[in-house]
Amino acid sequence: MDNLTKFYIGGAWVDPISTATMPVLNPATEAQIGTVALGNAADVDAAVAAAAAAFPAFSQTTKAERLALLERLMEVTQARFEDLAQAMSTEMGAPISMARDAHADAAVGHLQGFIDALKGLDERETLASGDIQLKEPIGVCGLITPWNWPMNQIALKVIPALATGCTCVLKPSEHTPLSATVYAEIIDAAGFPAGVFNLVHGEGPVVGAAMSRHPDIQMMSFTGSTRAGTAVTRDSADTIKRVTLELGGKSPNLVFADCDLRERVEASVAECMYNTGQSCDAPTRLLVERSCYDEVVSIAQQAAETTAVGNPTQEGDHIGPLFDKIQFDRVQGMIEVGMNEGARLLAGGPGKPEGFETGWFVKPTIFADVSNDMEIAQKEIFGPVLVIIPFDDEEDAIRIANDTPYGLAAYMQTGDPVRAERVAARLRAGAVHVNGGGFNYGSPFGGYKQSGNGREGGVMGLEDYLETKTLHGIG
Repeated sequence: MDNLTKFYIGGAWVDPISTATMPVLNPATEAQIGTVALGNAADVDAAVAAAAAAFPAFSQTTKAERLALLERLMEVTQARFEDLAQAMSTEMGAPISMARDAHADAAVGHLQGFIDALKGLDERETLASGDIQLKEPIGVCGLITPWNWPMNQIALKVIPALATGCTCVLKPSEHTPLSATVYAEIIDAAGFPAGVFNLVHGEGPVVGAAMSRHPDIQMMSFTGSTRAGTAVTRDSADTIKRVTLELGGKSPNLVFADCDLRERVEASVAECMYNTGQSCDAPTRLLVERSCYDEVVSIAQQAAETTAVGNPTQEGDHIGPLFDKIQFDRVQGMIEVGMNEGARLLAGGPGKPEGFETGWFVKPTIFADVSNDMEIAQKEIFGPVLVIIPFDDEEDAIRIANDTPYGLAAYMQTGDPVRAERVAARLRAGAVHVNGGGFNYGSPFGGYKQSGNGREGGVMGLEDYLETKTLHGIG
């Protein structure tokens, strides 16, 4: 990965202006696997200048021309699919089976979703008033993505920018630069014009802040913590740029007694532990009807105890390590908080699983008898930690579910489809997953309240990158 020490600016791999670097570590072995360059404000200036120079011509391309580029991007992405999977397994510890089936697959699945959405997008429409409405690219876009779903979030930001005729500067997480570098190579090979896509590695308070404050960036799209999203919003305020945010979550999972308890609870535990719990929309609060509470607790305990932890290089459905020591320490601290708050530890607990002394591995952990005012029920832990909370009836379940500053997703397990619709209508969340229903490419993704604003994916994901213009007196 020679390009880790370079930035992709103006259609070429260039040496950074900054001299700062950071080691890239494998979270399963703690071994250094590379060195990434960390940019500064001058590097951002160079990338933005390249994007601004490319915008006039690229913004005037036709939908057909952009679709042809996206189809070529699909060919190159499929050819580099395994490189993407191996990069994410190495840099963030995703088990290789999952790295292929979910992480790398996102690069293909979201691309197809945006191709389909672009084909159906009306860029010119005659209104009932007789005026003409146009949809035009917003301009230069600053894109900041996290480490927990590296390709998923890069695809959800870069592809709609390219699809709509925008140009962009991407700052991926400095902790997961391998997959971002591979993707920059993919875009280069697909033949996008120089300056349309630019990549600068760096830290959020340096590169991210410089992007947010830059007067020549018209839009910022950020995925990460609510704290960092607040900083992006503040830094963007002086230049009145558009800001879209996909932030944290503490998603409730409502279990009613009328569902298939064993099937749905086992699946719910697996969903919480998926990606080692490092998903913003993970169902980390299991709200359980009292009439089946004891049975659910028993099933959940067995499910956690049989959740396998393993080496990311091995095939299988096990979970891997957390992405680095910082997150390991945070999760360990929250497990201690739960024990100190008096929650009943059902499975897991402090420390590493047996046989995993090296690497940032965590025991799949479940707390029962949790009240929703406990810190472990309110704070996003971002690890394989589930809390179980009893509820009395439907009203109580809805009240507890909505008693959170977040609103990214909610989950529900019930055998009654009428109840499913009734309860879903009252849950303050951007997505409600019923009986294991999963997210599909092309659907909008985003949240209520402190989980952010805007939607990613499909037609709505394109619209965030478009401005609306009306023509009067021409129709």
